[in-house]
Amino acid sequence: MDVKIVLIDGYIDDPAALGVPPYISPVSRAVAGAIIDAGSKVEYITIDKIRKGHRIPKSKISVLISGSTVPGKYIRSMPMSLKEIREILPLIGGRKLIGGAAAFSAISKEFDFTAKNDPAALVYDILTEKKVTDRFRTLNEWNRWMILGASIVTQHQDHPCPLIAEIETYRGCHRYISGGCSYCIEPLKGKPLMRSPEDILMEAKELKKFGVRNIRVGGQTCIISYGSEDNSSIPRPNPNAIHELFHGLKKLNFDVLHVDNANPTVISKYPEESKEILDILVKCCTSGNVLALGMESADTRVIKENNLNSTPNQVLDAIRIINKIGKEIGENGMPRLLPGLNFIVGLSGESKETYSMNKEFLQKILNEELKVRRINIRQVLPIRRNFDTKINLNFFKKYKHDIRTTIDHNMLQTIVPKGTILRKVFMEINDGNTTFGRQIGSYPLLVGIPYHLECGRFYDVKITDWGFRSVTGVEYPFRINHATMNAISSLPGIGKKRAASIIKNRPYHLLNELSRAIDDRNIIENLKEFISFE
Repeated sequence: MDVKIVLIDGYIDDPAALGVPPYISPVSRAVAGAIIDAGSKVEYITIDKIRKGHRIPKSKISVLISGSTVPGKYIRSMPMSLKEIREILPLIGGRKLIGGAAAFSAISKEFDFTAKNDPAALVYDILTEKKVTDRFRTLNEWNRWMILGASIVTQHQDHPCPLIAEIETYRGCHRYISGGCSYCIEPLKGKPLMRSPEDILMEAKELKKFGVRNIRVGGQTCIISYGSEDNSSIPRPNPNAIHELFHGLKKLNFDVLHVDNANPTVISKYPEESKEILDILVKCCTSGNVLALGMESADTRVIKENNLNSTPNQVLDAIRIINKIGKEIGENGMPRLLPGLNFIVGLSGESKETYSMNKEFLQKILNEELKVRRINIRQVLPIRRNFDTKINLNFFKKYKHDIRTTIDHNMLQTIVPKGTILRKVFMEINDGNTTFGRQIGSYPLLVGIPYHLECGRFYDVKITDWGFRSVTGVEYPFRINHATMNAISSLPGIGKKRAASIIKNRPYHLLNELSRAIDDRNIIENLKEFISFE
């Protein structure tokens, strides 16, 4: 069947598959690979291109991938809304297939095919005229399609940079025997289906061939458990498999190499094997790396009623071990490897006391001077089943604000103290007089520059202040003879009056000349480390 199939990437955002720019999801690449494997051609177009007026190509079959299972805040883009899907439906040609979280919504009834399991497998069966079932791909199909679909990265608007390709390592969860966590669908996929290091490295090489410079090894419930041959719910880690995979990836010299989830119980139960694996990650990955730990709740009642995977003590064990091995500052100004924490509100058995227990746990981390890169607090989504717990939105907002002001703000000060230089911050949007950017990577810090900078470029930034979940900084080095009034005013201790005096007496060649325009020795001392007279 030599036809062109249109693949519309409306972006997915799942715990095991990131696809909102700067990410390109493995789901979309697998669909492209399945189309090519079936003997057809694929035309890939993102919703951002459609938003900017690009025409949707006509096709006998159109595949739309979209939807979010984890609510998030986005900077430059966001997953396609249901309203947008309704608006473009009349413009999509031929038979229509929908995949991603949007396949679980009411809008899916307006499509000819709905892929709730694997859109790549479904589209392949349609094109090869096999029995059409909503199935999962086989391991051979998986590896083959990731190679064949790699080429679509060149059609993404963020290619080659800041694009990040997420690479999957395995499907399923080791806790499938017990049913896993109450809110998660991953255990429903059964026993973990592992890809070999060789197959993952082949995919990485193919992505590199098509210009990908940044990757995240994700798509798994626990990277520490990758390659384990232990079939128990808390598997003994296999450092040899991790060594083969990550030393192989390191040799490919990606600009950014990060990872995703880890089960804190595995780290707590098998500390020696876990330490060996964490050491490999620190040596092979780039700095700013984050291991997201699925804690979900510090309330033992909630943990029991929802069959959650870790106790507070096990999570604390994992945080201590990760901090000890990964706290060193790396080449981009961030620690090499830090934990992240996930909390979910609205689970069965929850009460107001649950919120207090969560905060007490976080305060304990702060008191021990341990570092956690980011704390996610989200409401449970009824994807796997409905939850009876009613969330008081006002109380939830107050709780969240309390965590941001008393925990996050203080935590940021320990991770990036004033004067920290963050290297290669990619500027993404201008919002009034503020420019926002992030380093490329997994859960990068949002950096605000209080003046206008050119977007789409990298800057080194010196940190001057902190917000709740973001930091403020200025260019490093700061070119005092060329900077604007707004930029100079934003320097620590300067303000508009001194900025006007500085501009009036430009150019400067020495620090002593600048000191005549600034009547405060302490300010001069603070500035001398990063002022440039070029």
